[in-house]
Amino acid sequence: MIQGIAIISATVVAVLLVYFVARRTLRREPDDLTRDLAASMVMRVSALHGLILALIFASEVVEYQQLGLEISHEVNAVSDISYDALRYGAQAKPVGDAIRDYLALVPAEEWQSLALTGNLSGSAWGKWNDAYLAALDLVPATPRETSLRENMLAKIHAIAEIRDLREHHGKTELNALFWGAALAGVLLVAVGFYVFTPRRDNIALISLYAVYIGFILFTIYVMENPFKAPGALDARLYQELLTELGR
Repeated sequence: MIQGIAIISATVVAVLLVYFVARRTLRREPDDLTRDLAASMVMRVSALHGLILALIFASEVVEYQQLGLEISHEVNAVSDISYDALRYGAQAKPVGDAIRDYLALVPAEEWQSLALTGNLSGSAWGKWNDAYLAALDLVPATPRETSLRENMLAKIHAIAEIRDLREHHGKTELNALFWGAALAGVLLVAVGFYVFTPRRDNIALISLYAVYIGFILFTIYVMENPFKAPGALDARLYQELLTELGR
């Protein structure tokens, strides 16, 4: 919340500052041709700026939703492994124990690591490896056990792939050029507003424009790191499965 207020406030201050600087340095009472040119510039820059923000926003939303689907697939894979280990019998107990320990570490430790550094938890990888080795050590005695072992190994490999994708999400950042283009667009529009006299209603409308743009920039900033508050993805699915499995 504090970050949002800071970004929105900074946007409003920047827009009003540029507006008043433009009013001071440029002709305060421009002729009709200059007013038409300013209006044309504001319209074109606003359209291009809005398109850039919309494309980036849409990209962040898609990535956010994709990560949510990956979490769902991972939890389903862990659930399948746990129940297949129970179906296999006592020999597969190390597989079930390791994968449940892994499930506990992801929301408790890995989310924080991804938020701060973009790296996966080494402890979670360790528990994944324990489950993998335990599944490899199983010696099936029946076709049923063979099928269960193969399914557990396939799900364990699927979890590894999901983890690699999650680390990619954690380390992917918007290019600095985007933030530069976004800021430049806001300031160019603010310059074009100089043709309007600083009456109270005009200042209020310009401020509302700045508040809205600041909110959009804040939303994009928040969604850029889906593991860090206030926009962190909910890890509730992990906790629900842990409760179901009796942890």
